[in-house]
Amino acid sequence: MKLPCYIDLNEARALLSEMGVDLSERQMKRAADKDAHGKRKLPFFVDPIEGRLKIERGTLVRIYRELHIEAEKN
Repeated sequence: MKLPCYIDLNEARALLSEMGVDLSERQMKRAADKDAHGKRKLPFFVDPIEGRLKIERGTLVRIYRELHIEAEKN
């Protein structure tokens, strides 16, 4: 069983950069912030211990892969 690996905003931005998706700090923060309806563009959550936004590494990669596949189909 593979344990989840949770990463923060900066680590998520670095991971995306390795995948060829270069985002500014502001763009990354905007994707993690809640909109007027309380929804986030990416499934970040507040870590109860550190109080910082985190996301599961595999989830972030999967989201981008699924969007890439969908774009190729269209």
